[in-house]
Amino acid sequence: MLKRNTRDTRTGKVAIIGAGPAGITAAYELQKVAPGFTPVIYEAGHLLGGIARTESHNGFRFDIGGHRFFTKVPEVEAIWEEVLGADFITVPRLSRIYYRGRFFDYPLKFFNALWNTGPYEAVRIVLSYIKWRLRPHPVEETFEQWVVNRFGARLYHHFFQSYTQKVWGIPPSEIRADWAAQRIKDLSLSRAISNALGGANTTTSLIESFRYPRLGPGMMWERMGERVRANGGAIHVNHDVVRILRDENRVCALELSTRDDAGNPVTTRIEADHFVSSMALRDLIARFDPPPPPEVMAAAGRLKYRDFLIVTLILDRPDPFPDNWIYVHSPDVRVGRIQNFRAWSPDMLPDSRQSSIGMEYFCNEDDDLWRMSDEQLAHLATRELDSLGLADGMSVTDSAVIRQRKAYPVYDPDYAAALRVIREWMQQLENFQTVGRNGLHRYNNQDHSMLTAMLAARNIAGEHHDLWSVNVERAYQEEFQVPKEEVPAIG
Repeated sequence: MLKRNTRDTRTGKVAIIGAGPAGITAAYELQKVAPGFTPVIYEAGHLLGGIARTESHNGFRFDIGGHRFFTKVPEVEAIWEEVLGADFITVPRLSRIYYRGRFFDYPLKFFNALWNTGPYEAVRIVLSYIKWRLRPHPVEETFEQWVVNRFGARLYHHFFQSYTQKVWGIPPSEIRADWAAQRIKDLSLSRAISNALGGANTTTSLIESFRYPRLGPGMMWERMGERVRANGGAIHVNHDVVRILRDENRVCALELSTRDDAGNPVTTRIEADHFVSSMALRDLIARFDPPPPPEVMAAAGRLKYRDFLIVTLILDRPDPFPDNWIYVHSPDVRVGRIQNFRAWSPDMLPDSRQSSIGMEYFCNEDDDLWRMSDEQLAHLATRELDSLGLADGMSVTDSAVIRQRKAYPVYDPDYAAALRVIREWMQQLENFQTVGRNGLHRYNNQDHSMLTAMLAARNIAGEHHDLWSVNVERAYQEEFQVPKEEVPAIG
């Protein structure tokens, strides 16, 4: 059991790199547990929230990937309620898979899947499942092995293989099982059957509803940022960290690049007593001056990321489908997932007579998709929405494109060994911590990212938590919480 120290009475400045859920939470928590320290956040982008921000276009608001607010970490839930309160809405979940011209419930529902595949294939699915339950892969090193052991090879080939390769750009046999264990968690075919027969639903992946900010996830982080500022902290957007200056095992300053009112480049240097970073590790390691040892630099260079872009299409008619989102497994189109933003919150749209549909594409920066112009992407997304039969392409009246670099850390065969090298070196730094999805190269949900940030703030206050060993899965399996003394809300 973890114990919390009394509130810290020291003073100083804490520089925080990144204003995503982890960075903002680090500042917010620090003001509670160590009010003598002043958090200052430096964000390279123009909005708060990182990949969980909310973008807007002509009054239409849209989420970058769909961010459900669901957690079994009580302290995270308490912060959400404290910050947003009545601006939370409860959203019924409806998500399906589009495959071979049919819609399948997702998470997979056993009888629905069998009905849609037909009697012959249904028998093959059941026999395959029995075979792999009797003789499973003895070692689960890859995503493919992990899924086959729980669903059988036939269901894997139908519902996991093609979509996973579309998302990651590499075969599922090259993705580590760590990713499946974290993202799909304890879901299996036997559990899906149990739920279908009326068994208790204890699986995170099968939740029937979730909470969501009325104006999108960015509302949470903007509101939290307002509280950080109101309590003496500072947040600087459009400030890119280009160098991290260190003296042996202590970081002493950051060098930042921004622009003045005339648009001219400006470089500034800031000093601080402590540093917290949510920057992608590959970029972070490259910015240290003096640089880390060659083996650490080489390890960082081996880390890979998957990029992401969303084409939001505005239609001149109400919602073409009721789902929050649809997974598109069809190899005939390049879109991977489709959002219906009104199904998340009606307030995301300014006009109830229109609809806002997010066409999501997974890619790399050197892909042809990434290099397409906004006009070309809008044309592609419109054509694919039409070809899937989800909406008439002629109903599209407007569009907006958002590109997101390093959206997902890749769990390829090299990542674990590379991460060990980086971790060993990073843990030698006395006043520098990394948090969040890209800061730990871990495919965290936003609540898990917040948890690492909360523990980083408590470390500055005098506690001792190893952020690298935070058991993310335990947050669901054991309803993990960090015991603490009562700390009054601020702001």
